[in-house]
Amino acid sequence: MKIIGLTGGIASGKSTVSAYLQEKGASIIDADGIAHELLEPGRPLYEAYRNHFGEKILLPDGTLDCRAIGQLVFSDPIERKWLNATAHPLIQQEICQRLQRYQAEKKSVIVLDVPLLFESGWDKMAEKVCLVYVEEKIQLARLMKRNGYGREEAAARIAAQMPWEEKKKRADCLIDNSGSLSSTLRQVDDLWKEWTHDGVS
Repeated sequence: MKIIGLTGGIASGKSTVSAYLQEKGASIIDADGIAHELLEPGRPLYEAYRNHFGEKILLPDGTLDCRAIGQLVFSDPIERKWLNATAHPLIQQEICQRLQRYQAEKKSVIVLDVPLLFESGWDKMAEKVCLVYVEEKIQLARLMKRNGYGREEAAARIAAQMPWEEKKKRADCLIDNSGSLSSTLRQVDDLWKEWTHDGVS
């Protein structure tokens, strides 16, 4: 059994790589997916955010306006620190529960899909860490197109994350997603062979 940490930057294509690994047979623990579950009305993160930010971050149907929260958090380091301190323990608890379940089920490859893997310190839970990265100008263009952000907002989101060079230093393996999809998937295929045949040391 191998536990692989998968991370990247915003709009790096990490989710594409994660989905492909799942197709190949990996068991995925998706930190963003867990966070979304915990943000549903009545769940712990929903209540914490509502109590902290107030009604201004609610949509008319009572669900959270995640874009409004994002704008508050990315423009204020203090709010970002509060959010991380509140959300990370709850998400980590759920990650650990799922990891234990997959280990009990003897899954061959477990992937911890975590955008802030290094920032949260959760890379210590993985045997190997794989980084999906792109050239910064491509990252900026993709983020603007995907989320409808202006250049300034997109650049601020990117700047709030750990720099690529620091992540590259910490990662055990790299996937360059700056080119075509087929090029990216070939890199994943090579890593999959390594993980499933050569083992993870």
